[in-house]
Amino acid sequence: MGPRNEDIQSLAKDQSAADAWVNTNIVPYKDDVQFKLITIGNEAISGQSSSYIPDAMNNIMNSLALFGLGTTKVTTVVPMNALSTSYPPSDGAFGSDITSIMTSIMAILAVQDSPLLINVYPYFAYASDPTHISLDYALFTSTAPVVVDQGLEYYNLFDGMVDAFNAALDKIGFGQITLIVAETGWPTAGNEPYTSVANAQTYNKNLLNHVTQKGTPKRPEYIMPTFFFEMFNEDLKQPTVEQNFGFFFPNMNPVYPFW
Repeated sequence: MGPRNEDIQSLAKDQSAADAWVNTNIVPYKDDVQFKLITIGNEAISGQSSSYIPDAMNNIMNSLALFGLGTTKVTTVVPMNALSTSYPPSDGAFGSDITSIMTSIMAILAVQDSPLLINVYPYFAYASDPTHISLDYALFTSTAPVVVDQGLEYYNLFDGMVDAFNAALDKIGFGQITLIVAETGWPTAGNEPYTSVANAQTYNKNLLNHVTQKGTPKRPEYIMPTFFFEMFNEDLKQPTVEQNFGFFFPNMNPVYPFW
C-alpha cells in the first residue's frame, strides 16, 4: 500500500497531510487488514520527488505511531535504473545523483529493520541487448554459469540484477538491508520474438521455483519475497508491451496455464 508519487511532496512538507492520508487509507481497515509495508514512492527515484522521500517516510512513520500502527513499516520502491552500474554484479552502485538520498532512506530503513523494495525485469535487459545477453540466461535455463564474479557463479540474470543492488547497498554502508522484489515478470506480446507466451510462462515458472528454494549467490541463505507483475493484462496502458504482462486477460480468462 502506498500514496501516489504525486503526493510525496505534500506528505513530506506537512505532518497533517501524512496524518490525513493514514487516517483515510489505513485506519478504517486496520482491524481487517494487516498492513505490513507502506511504500513511499513507486520508482519515484530519481524523479523530481526523490528528495522529498525521506521526509515523507518519517512523517508517515509518525502518523502510523499516532494511530497505534507502529509495527507497520515504511519503505520505497526503486527501479533498476537507480543503479549507475550493474555489471558485473559486484560493481553495482547507485547513481551519484541519488547516493545521498539513498543513504538517507537506508538509514530510515535500518532503524525500522525494514526492507528495500526493488523492481527487477530481466526481460528489458535482454530485449535491449540480445547480442550480449542470452535468452537462456534471462529465462533461468542456463545449465552452466554465464557470469563468474569474485568467485560467485551466476546462472541467471535475475540473480545478477538483485546482487547488483546488494553490492550497491554494501558500498553505502547498508549491506544489512534486505531486499524484496516488488515487481518482476515477462510480457507475452508486443515485441516479438522477445515477447511470447512461451517465454513468459518459462520465466515465471522458473522464477517461482528459484526464489522459493534459494537465495542469490551473494545472499544464498535469504529466501527473498518476490511479487509477480502482474495479475491482469492492462489493456488501457500504452501499447503494446506494457499491456501484456498479465497472467489473465481483463475478462478473467487465463493468458496461459500457470496457477
